[in-house]
Amino acid sequence: MRAGGDEQPRHHAVVVQSGAPREDERAHLPTAAFFDVDNTLMHGASVYWLARGLARHGVLSGRDIAGFAWKQARYKFRGIEHHGDMQSVKTSALELVAGYPVAEMRQLCEEVVDRDISPRILVPVRRLAERHLEDGQEVWLVTASPIELAGVIASRLGLTGALGTIAEIADGCYTGRLVGDLMHGPAKAEGIAELAAERGLDLDQCTAYSDSANDLPMLRKVGRAIAVNPDSRLARQARRHGWPVLDYRRGRRAVKLALPSAAAAGVAAGLFYLLRGRDRE
Repeated sequence: MRAGGDEQPRHHAVVVQSGAPREDERAHLPTAAFFDVDNTLMHGASVYWLARGLARHGVLSGRDIAGFAWKQARYKFRGIEHHGDMQSVKTSALELVAGYPVAEMRQLCEEVVDRDISPRILVPVRRLAERHLEDGQEVWLVTASPIELAGVIASRLGLTGALGTIAEIADGCYTGRLVGDLMHGPAKAEGIAELAAERGLDLDQCTAYSDSANDLPMLRKVGRAIAVNPDSRLARQARRHGWPVLDYRRGRRAVKLALPSAAAAGVAAGLFYLLRGRDRE
C-alpha cells in the first residue's frame, strides 16, 4: 500500500518512495537496511509525541499522558515486557479506537512528525540511512508504532518505506481490531522476512539497526546487525557476536531516565490504540 491510500494494507508495510522493484531491477537492489525508530533513529519514543499531539487537540487529557508515562516507567524498571501486560494494553486500547477517522489520524501524524519528531532525529543515524540509499539499497523503518506515524517519518526522510503496527479500517474509520499483531519482537523478524520475499531482497546481505534486545530476532535475521544506543542486554549480545556498537546518547542520565523508554517501545505502540476520537474533558 502506498502512503495516503484508502485501501486496507495486506500486511504491515507501507511504501512511501517507490513500488516493488521490477524483475530487471532486482539485481541492482538486492539489499536493504532496516532501522528501528525509538531511541535508534530518534531520541525518545515516537508514540509519546503522538500522544502529546492528541493532548494539544483535546483528545487526550493530562491524566492520560501522566498515566502513560507512569506505565512506561514501570515497564522500564521491571526490565521486561510481560506478555500479559502487552495483551492488557492492547485489549483496552482496541475498545477505544473504534470509530476514529483515519484521515484525522494521518493529518495529526504529519503535524507531530514535523513539529515534534523531526527535531529529535539523530543526525548521524539519518546519515547512515542516506548512505544506504546512495549505495542503491532500500531503507525501511521497522517499528511497533502505528503505520500511519511510521509512514510519515519515512516519507519526510526520503526513505523507501516503513513497517509498523496496523489497525483495521472500514469505511474510513478504525474498527477496533488489529491487522495481525503489534510489530514488536519476533513480529519484526517475520515482517522483514515477508518484505524480503515480496521485494526480492537477500536478507543475508541486509543490515539492521536497533537499540533494544527486544529486536534481537530482527537483528539475527540479517547478515549484518548494528547496535545503536544499546540497552544493557543488547550491548552484551553485541559483544558476544562481534556486532558494531554506535552510541549517540546524551550521557548516562538520559539512558536511565528517558520516558517512555526504548525497552518499552513495543508496549508504547499500544498507546496508538488508546487514542479515542472524542473529547475527554
